[in-house]
Amino acid sequence: MSQPTFRLPDGQANWPWGRQLNPHYPVVKAEERARAACDLMNLFFLFDELSDVAGEGEVREQANAILYALQNPFRFDESDDSILGEAAHQFARRAIKTLTPASFDTHVEAMIQQAKDRACGYSNRQTVESYMSVGRGTIGAKPAFVFLEGDEDIPAWIIAHPFIEELETCIMDMLIMSNASVSRIARSMQDIYSYNVKQARGDDGHNIVGVVMSEQTCDLHAAMAWVESQYLDAVKRFLKTKEKLPCWGTDADPQVAAYIDGLANWARAGDQWCFETERYFGKRRLEIQNTRRVEMLPKVTDSPGVDHV
Repeated sequence: MSQPTFRLPDGQANWPWGRQLNPHYPVVKAEERARAACDLMNLFFLFDELSDVAGEGEVREQANAILYALQNPFRFDESDDSILGEAAHQFARRAIKTLTPASFDTHVEAMIQQAKDRACGYSNRQTVESYMSVGRGTIGAKPAFVFLEGDEDIPAWIIAHPFIEELETCIMDMLIMSNASVSRIARSMQDIYSYNVKQARGDDGHNIVGVVMSEQTCDLHAAMAWVESQYLDAVKRFLKTKEKLPCWGTDADPQVAAYIDGLANWARAGDQWCFETERYFGKRRLEIQNTRRVEMLPKVTDSPGVDHV
C-alpha cells in the first residue's frame, strides 16, 4: 500500500534572484576569507546537531563554550575538552576581525529556549508568532549576515535602520518557513522541506507546518498552503521595502546595495541547498524539486537512518 503524498510549495518561483555564482567569488575564494564563513556554517551544524538531543542545562553549557571561545579565541578553558569548544576556538581565531560575541547572543539564547520548549513537548510554542520569534534566533542569521558586509564599512546606524532590519527579518522569515535556516542550511521553506522527516521522528512540534496545523486545527495540505501564503507575503514585503530605501550618499549606497543583494541571494542559496543535499529528500531530491510531490515517511520511534533536521 502506497504512502499518501503532499505538494511542496514553491515560494521562490518568481524570486528575482536566480541561482548564480557569487560575482565576488574570485576575491572571497581565498582561504583566509572563505574559511571563516565555512567554519561558521560547520559550527552552526555541530551546535545544531548536539543541541537537538540535549536538555536545557546541557545546551546552556554548549552555548557557554561557544561564547567563551569567541571572547577568548587564544585562551582555552581547561575544564572544557568538548569537540564543540575546540571547533568554536578554531572558528573564533579566524573570525576575530569579523564577529563579536554579541552577534552570537541571540542565537545561543534561542537554542537554549528551544531546548526548554522541547522538554515540555513544545506546549508553549503552539502559536505561529511565538514560534517565529524563537526561530529568528535559532537559524543563526544575524551572525551569518555579518559576513555579507565583507570589507565594506557600512555605518552601524544604517544597519540598524528600520528598513534594513525589515529586509533582514523578511529573509529570516523566508529561511524559517522553508527550513533553509542558516544553521540548518544551513529555515521558512526549510520547515516545509524538513516537515516530512520531522513528522516521521515525532519532532514536528518545532516546525511551522506542525504549529499551523495545531493552531488552526487544519490538515497538512491546508497548513502547507497557509505557510506558502506567508512566504509569498515575506517576498512582497522584501521587494516593497527595498524600493523604499533612502539614499545614504555615494559612498554608502553601493555598499548597502551589495549587502541587500547578499541577503536576497542567501534566500535563494538556502532554498537550493535543500535539494543539493540528501538531508530531506534522499536520492530523489532533484526529481522532487521538479515535481514538488513528496511521499509521506512512516512514523518511527527510533530512526538511526534519519538525519537530525
